[in-house]
Amino acid sequence: MIIRKLYKFEGAHIVRHCFSQQCRENIHGHSYVVEVFIRSDQLDHACMVMDFGLLDKVKMFIESFDHTYSLWAGESAEMKHFIYKFNRRVAEFPLSPSAEGFALLFLYVTDLILKNTRFKNGEGNVEVASVRVHETATGYAEAFREDLRLVHFPISAIHFSPAITEQWKTTDWWEKLMNA
Repeated sequence: MIIRKLYKFEGAHIVRHCFSQQCRENIHGHSYVVEVFIRSDQLDHACMVMDFGLLDKVKMFIESFDHTYSLWAGESAEMKHFIYKFNRRVAEFPLSPSAEGFALLFLYVTDLILKNTRFKNGEGNVEVASVRVHETATGYAEAFREDLRLVHFPISAIHFSPAITEQWKTTDWWEKLMNA
């Protein structure tokens, strides 16, 4: 069985090396809609795949991108300096911040979060099935479990500026993932 949880955020980026000149040469933003699909081979004692409350860390991670500049780690030093100088909320990671890059990033981190979640209500084998990221009203990218093979970096390669991490209720969950 599959359940879906929906998240939203507003964010800005540049998508280097893409076809569209406007997208590869200009900072621009989107109103993102993120759908996280979770599956299990059995239902828990409440007849659910899992309680949505157990996705609090997934929510915190995705909300970290709200009103944030998403910075590709491969960007020039000059651009990185500019972004960090004039933006308090910056998320830097080694994937292009395209819809596909976000879908893969969110899939990867959700998978790690679920693997480090203690289930206590008779849940089955709970895992992320896919993550769909709507960048516009007419298009989305979806990363599936098998796409985890496309991740070639550790979670420690994902960096958030202090203005983001200061808003987290705790950083213990992130540190735990870094050490997992």
